[in-house]
Amino acid sequence: MTDITLLDGGMGQELIRRSGDTATPLWATQVMIDHPCMVSAVHRSYRDAGATVAMTNTYALHRDRLLGTAYEDRFAALYSTALTEAEAACAGHGRIAGAIGPLRASYRPDIHPEPAEAVPLYAEVAQLLGSRVDLIICETIASIDHARSVLAGAMTAGKPVWLAMTVDDNDGTRLRSGERLSDVIPHTKGAAALLANCAAPEAISTAIDILADGDLPFGGYANGFQQITSDFLKDKPTVSSLSARHDLGPKEYADHAMGWLEQGATIVGGCCEVGPAHIAELAAALRAAGHEIV
Repeated sequence: MTDITLLDGGMGQELIRRSGDTATPLWATQVMIDHPCMVSAVHRSYRDAGATVAMTNTYALHRDRLLGTAYEDRFAALYSTALTEAEAACAGHGRIAGAIGPLRASYRPDIHPEPAEAVPLYAEVAQLLGSRVDLIICETIASIDHARSVLAGAMTAGKPVWLAMTVDDNDGTRLRSGERLSDVIPHTKGAAALLANCAAPEAISTAIDILADGDLPFGGYANGFQQITSDFLKDKPTVSSLSARHDLGPKEYADHAMGWLEQGATIVGGCCEVGPAHIAELAAALRAAGHEIV
């Protein structure tokens, strides 16, 4: 059968759940500061569940997110902390992927910086990650402009770059910007894999059919939110504005992901609200189907 790369699941929501803290605009970064070693514990849980790629807790770690907080001068140090947490849990067990989330806010292509500003910022974080990771994964890409900028910045680190695009929950053929997902593919030269992420699993299924038309390895990892709300689409939102689905337990999620494999995907995992139990169920389903998890 096919070799499958199994990504981990959501980090930020799992940290909020374990800590019991109220979500803040700094989200997973705040939990990492307030609860040392909790990030590595989450990484271990995903490793033990069967994941072979651990994504660093750096998705929301950008200078603009720290602006106006007490941590503005700890930017590079926080990257080092996140990398150390991943290394502590994953040394000798699979690969570490340096995660780069969107500048300014998720799902907000309307406020994403122009390339002249965005590319150097993405390059800065890619280079902080590059020497200590196996690959870089650019997550929740919401527009073609975003894809071009983050790819250009990430490639400066000299590591394989995976691009993960977020699509409309109700129309997996379109990015959150409204642009067609198919139109981003010509702008991905230099990437090593294409993914769809951080959208409803039903939308991910539609997106994967489009990614299959490219010439790169592809796959997906969905979130478990009911839907991205209008309240969430504002400056400095928190995930407290979002609600988890109640029809997406580990078995249901694994069924969706196994369907993506039938569409040709070779990379699967989970995003927000998809936890270690989901990944363990998916790993079991992969093995039962005769796949090798690599």
